[in-house]
Amino acid sequence: MLEELETKFIEKVIEIKRVSKTVKGGKRFNISATVVVGDGNSMVGIGHAKAQEVVQAVRKATERAKKNMVKISVKGRTIAFPVQAKFGASKVLLKPASPGTGIIACQQVRAPIEAIGIQDILTKSFGSRNPYNLAIATIKALQKLRTLEEIARMRNKPIPQIIGKDEETKDNT
Repeated sequence: MLEELETKFIEKVIEIKRVSKTVKGGKRFNISATVVVGDGNSMVGIGHAKAQEVVQAVRKATERAKKNMVKISVKGRTIAFPVQAKFGASKVLLKPASPGTGIIACQQVRAPIEAIGIQDILTKSFGSRNPYNLAIATIKALQKLRTLEEIARMRNKPIPQIIGKDEETKDNT
């Protein structure tokens, strides 16, 4: 049964690089991996890990990403309104797009968006292009999204009043 749950995740490797540590006898090399994991339906997580070999680093990063998964409020093919977020020196702007546009984004921003299941979105990244920081900034921006029902519940108002249809009915009477 665990194998069935494991295969349902979308895994995207954002970055693999060789890092070194200088010690008394010379340099020690490790592999660093950054992975984004999502279920394709509003859950996403990011993991970063180091190991002696690429396969081990990716596996460790994937496990950490699954532990760090968060729920994102998304309905439909795109996001409801523009959002932006900053992490480190990286800043990401996400804007809704019309159906058929696709995902207009760099690889680091595209990975979390595809892992959630969004199909149409426009993005722009500012500042540092560090892959890990861009992915975290994207997830932070997506966490700011709220559905209409959530906004209504937070404000203790009915949905028509939030949309503005409640005011139109008052004017007509």
